Amino acid sequence: MDMRIASAMATFIFATTAILPGASGAPLPLTKAEIQIGLCAPPERIVQALDLQPRGAPIDVWQFDDAALTLLERGVRLRVRGSKDGSSEFTLKVANQDCARANPELIPSGEGKCEYDVYGETASDTVSLTRRLSADDTAALLAGRVAAMQMLSRAQIRYLREVAGVWPLPPDLRSLGPIRVQAYRTKGAAYDIDVSELPAGEQYAEISRKVPRADAARAMKIMEERLSRAGVEQCAGQSSQAGEKLRSLVR
Repeated sequence: MDMRIASAMATFIFATTAILPGASGAPLPLTKAEIQIGLCAPPERIVQALDLQPRGAPIDVWQFDDAALTLLERGVRLRVRGSKDGSSEFTLKVANQDCARANPELIPSGEGKCEYDVYGETASDTVSLTRRLSADDTAALLAGRVAAMQMLSRAQIRYLREVAGVWPLPPDLRSLGPIRVQAYRTKGAAYDIDVSELPAGEQYAEISRKVPRADAARAMKIMEERLSRAGVEQCAGQSSQAGEKLRSLVR
């Protein structure tokens, strides 16, 4: 696995020396890689073994898709992450992109980013575009009084139309959730751990860390060694847990 990730890192670093001809504006800043490992031990065991401390109160998260998971199959996710005051962050995530060749005009500073997501032995450049929704708009969206398409920002719509090729959105999108998420931190704040619980009670846990892209393979190895020493079991299939959660939510 280390050789595959290291090779991908080298390819990416070489590619970032040039911007795609025709792209205008300043190049995107090189963002960090986020390395992530799904954990399959019981959450209470993870908290004890890694000596975790809660980071804030739990939050509720909703995903948007249709019954056929059309967006997921296209590498697209729409997520609402709630806040205590009822407002939220409405995020579009598009996987399988190329940060080195992305047009910075399509990923406005302060609204978007392109990150290298590493899940076990797989990796993907992923573009995220986020807009803030008021409490009233969040409530209307989650209740289905307004469609997801109506709440997207101009940048989100443009990216879906011009890059992802997913526009208009499927007509029968619906909110899936809520997923209750409790974030934890290790001592020294080296790692983030999210424990998610679906409405039916299924639980998922994931450990993550953001590092410079060139350090991803080494950081992954260190994380795996730490989990092994603590006796925390990694999931046999390492991929983004978002797909598993969505499939559970639409059943």
